[in-house]
Amino acid sequence: MNRSSTSSPFQPGQPFDLMATLLVSISLAVPLLGISGLPTPEGGLYLALFPGLLCLGFFMLAARRALSRPAGIDNHGIYHSSVTGRGLAGILLGVIITGLYVIIYFGNRIPLGEATLHQFFQERLYSNFDPISQWMRSKPADNWFFYSFMYTLAVFVFGIRMILKHRHSAYQIIRTISVMIVQTGFGFAIPYLLQGLQKPDFYFSYFWPLKPEYLYPETWPDWVPGALGHFFSGEAELFTYFLAFGAFMSFVATPILTYFFGKRWYCSWVCGCGGLANTAGDPFRQLSDKSLAAWKLERWIIHSVLVLIVIVTGVLWANSLSDGNLLPGWGKDLREFYGFYIGLIFSGVVGVGFYPLLGTRVWCRFGCPMAAILGIVQKFFSRFRITTNGGQCISCGNCSTYCEMGIDVRWYAQRGQNIVRASCVGCGMCSAVCPRGVLNLENGIVTARVQ
Repeated sequence: MNRSSTSSPFQPGQPFDLMATLLVSISLAVPLLGISGLPTPEGGLYLALFPGLLCLGFFMLAARRALSRPAGIDNHGIYHSSVTGRGLAGILLGVIITGLYVIIYFGNRIPLGEATLHQFFQERLYSNFDPISQWMRSKPADNWFFYSFMYTLAVFVFGIRMILKHRHSAYQIIRTISVMIVQTGFGFAIPYLLQGLQKPDFYFSYFWPLKPEYLYPETWPDWVPGALGHFFSGEAELFTYFLAFGAFMSFVATPILTYFFGKRWYCSWVCGCGGLANTAGDPFRQLSDKSLAAWKLERWIIHSVLVLIVIVTGVLWANSLSDGNLLPGWGKDLREFYGFYIGLIFSGVVGVGFYPLLGTRVWCRFGCPMAAILGIVQKFFSRFRITTNGGQCISCGNCSTYCEMGIDVRWYAQRGQNIVRASCVGCGMCSAVCPRGVLNLENGIVTARVQ
């Protein structure tokens, strides 16, 4: 098909697209009016307009764009777009996302007159989500509920877009459905429903070191010598079983699954951070830095973060076992430092806010300690690798361009070398965009590895 003969789904004057754009505009106007202090609908009507109309309008635009073109990955003009090509629109979008993260994460630290920015947005934005919050967890909505709800909605909505865009690829469809289900169920619904049942919330899709507090000693109040019988007798608190599940996933299931499937089983199929990156962040994956300098920086930073969280956890346990006599005060300070600078600023504000500038996997590539552990196992022990057929490679560079982890895939493909990199998350996009079928994701016995 001649591309020039296919009209753009965003061409002005098309009634369907104008209607979809109008729905999105109306939806976004509702919270903006509320933040400005103007009257807005309340209760279910508010939620129907925002985010209801927002989802409907976006679905219409995504479906129109995807279904008006032949099945296949179409990245035509992506570098010419101001949004996805680091233009002014992309910079503004990055500023807006970063600003939203600052408001949600640190609003209670920012004064606004006699109140705080958190109280301002609590009254004019977060409280409008009370009907859902009260139904799920029997308490009013706050900044974290609003954040979790919108985060999950983004994964779901942009996941639909991914399925439509990649409808020719069973792997991409199944992988996208997996992260949508995991985020909706294990990352949102189950933790808040547990709160509604007056139980501690627990995120089954996160565990140490990505969720380090699940291994901190203060989280294990009943886990002391002599309590094993209490645990195995079934008399332990429910949260103790949850923590035992997290420890099992960290130290038993993770190395086994990574041995057989590489880090993709988690980073591309389960993790909420990866889920957002591969759905909402998909239009920005080509912005990842492929330079050798970036690769060197990546290895230094991500392993430094891993070492830091190991030290934090070790110091906390040492203080606990010594009744605070060993390194007194260090544990709390280190924990607060890690939680603020790594857990909030790095993984949240920078990790997502910089999508339009640095690509979608900034946190996963440079900071995530879970990715660091998975990468070490994948590089040296896993059966997963990407095989290449160098004789078929035409050096088009699509594979390297759309690698969200900044791997110069073409360099390996040109030499016919298997790709075994600690950073590879097995998203399969390099294989999907290859016009010659040069690249294949495989789980087999590895006889030789090439770095």
